[in-house]
Amino acid sequence: MEESLEETNLEGGLDECVRALFGVEEKDWDQFSPLPLAFLGDSVYDLVIRTVLVARGSRQTAGLHGDKSRLVRAGAQAAMLAALQDHLTEAEKAVCRRGRNAHPANTAKNASRREYLDATGFEALLGWLYLRKEYDRIAELIRTGLEETGSEI
Repeated sequence: MEESLEETNLEGGLDECVRALFGVEEKDWDQFSPLPLAFLGDSVYDLVIRTVLVARGSRQTAGLHGDKSRLVRAGAQAAMLAALQDHLTEAEKAVCRRGRNAHPANTAKNASRREYLDATGFEALLGWLYLRKEYDRIAELIRTGLEETGSEI
């Protein structure tokens, strides 16, 4: 590990703290395999949705979980990707295609194979943007996708 907690600039956010404390090096994220990007992007999307739900007011966790599950399931993510197509750059579309064309070993139990692959593309995009530190773009795409799909949050 490169730095101690005392030496780390915590004002850079969680991402900067993790990178510093765990010695995560910058890489060419464009060359990264889409499935690890999707693995990370799934958590990024989940964290954004959970953050918004909690910030909107104190509620019982069962209600929070139900709302979160409705928004992060594969079918909802596939709908988000479809709604975002006109809002994506060519580079973002390429990452989504790579994610959709990957061959994940698993499939969602409550989604079609096509929905699962589209969701994987959406998650790969979010993981790629996160690693590139494009946090504003992540938030913008999620907000736009929720609006375009009519999803209440």
